[in-house]
Amino acid sequence: MAKVKDKERIQKHVNIVNRRASFEYQFLVKYTAGIMLKGTEIKSIREGNVNMSDAFCTFHNDGLYLHQMHIAKFTEGTYNNHEPTRERKLLLNKRELNQLQKKSQEQGLTIIPIRVFISDRGFAKVEIALARGKKLYDKREDIKAKDQKRELDRSGY
Repeated sequence: MAKVKDKERIQKHVNIVNRRASFEYQFLVKYTAGIMLKGTEIKSIREGNVNMSDAFCTFHNDGLYLHQMHIAKFTEGTYNNHEPTRERKLLLNKRELNQLQKKSQEQGLTIIPIRVFISDRGFAKVEIALARGKKLYDKREDIKAKDQKRELDRSGY
């Protein structure tokens, strides 16, 4: 009986989206990257306990790292539990890393995570984007377009 409840608690398809990112940034190029995780982190991700509203990516000497993505501690984890906001290395091809590093040097561009998901093979993946921050008038245009779409849907068109 207990095993049935455990299986119900863990989601089959994890798709955690950073909604704030699409409002704050304009996406230029998107990439899919793997993440180096510990055992309790992947268990928390499968439960859906991830917050990436303030997350961003930076380059260090040996690769691309994800900062401030909060993966909650695993409830049944013991002393082996992980640090919730630690740096996590992203796994990309060398060609993709070089492209991102060159483009991120430009003024006003940043690398942000868009969504976290579990692949068909069971690995945790992060979709990242090279993005440019939106101006206030761009955000107003997005809100106006959403309102117009909502009105059209209500009226039946």
